[in-house]
Amino acid sequence: MAKKIMQRYPRLPDSDLLDESKLTQHHIKIPFNKLKEIIISAIETAGKKSSRAILNLSDDATEEDVAETYKKAGWELFKYFIKYYGDPAYTAYQCLNRKCDDVAKEQFRNRTLQKERMNSAWTYQYIAKETASASQRFDSVSDIGLAEADFNVVIKYKRLKSKLSIYVSVKNRSNTMGGQDWPKAIAALEKEAQLDRNRVGDYICVFGISIERGQRTIRKNQKTGSAYSINTELWFSDFFWPFFSNYSYEEIAKLVLEVLIATEKRESDSDEVPQELLYSFHECCREAGLLDENGCFNDAYKLVELFCRKYEKASKRK
Repeated sequence: MAKKIMQRYPRLPDSDLLDESKLTQHHIKIPFNKLKEIIISAIETAGKKSSRAILNLSDDATEEDVAETYKKAGWELFKYFIKYYGDPAYTAYQCLNRKCDDVAKEQFRNRTLQKERMNSAWTYQYIAKETASASQRFDSVSDIGLAEADFNVVIKYKRLKSKLSIYVSVKNRSNTMGGQDWPKAIAALEKEAQLDRNRVGDYICVFGISIERGQRTIRKNQKTGSAYSINTELWFSDFFWPFFSNYSYEEIAKLVLEVLIATEKRESDSDEVPQELLYSFHECCREAGLLDENGCFNDAYKLVELFCRKYEKASKRK
């Protein structure tokens, strides 16, 4: 890794933050219909990506891979069900006479609450990258997929011939990572910038905080007061969105809401949980003697026994 040196881009006095006024500014406003298209596409892309990520499915997974993954996921959901049951008596009572599929869907939602957060994070990553491209402010905008950066842009200075490369990692909030994780993340992003052979000019690394109000700061060690990197800034939503999209944070958020309402982006139970996964969970419950002929939990006492004892097959089945 190259030695860290202070990059020579213009900085504001007394803060060391990037002097944005020295960069080329926005000269157009992305048409409203175009912005709406970007947001619709971002929501759809993020939904597909997070759904596959929840089940650890790669983009190039075959039908056989998917089928095997769903089968295994149903078994993993069953193990989750018997391990994280809450109160054994109340949980058994709540399951009594309920359809196995309904319980499975409920357990799946409990286990995958992070899907909403994943959807949100990827949605704003795509919106930021695509609006940066559509804004025409930047010389170039990379595709998402760098090892550490979600995207990067190259921007010209107003009066200088050189350019500045900006490496951006998008997070929903600054507490997405714990305090101990920030130094590693900052070092990794800066390493990505330093080792980029296609980089033009100096670089700055940016953690874009997409849904947390504020302007900018440099992350510092609380004990020493020194910056983890003098070349890395946190850009909160009130600075982040105008810089890349030429729209305010509130404007972006309202349009995302409008798209969600217009497309009724509330997934049904059948969409959330693949049928193959439900079948696999059902088979696990049937093998454990928990269901009647109609696929309902018919014996709450058996469930209590299952919750309170070690289920032997749980460690044997593959």
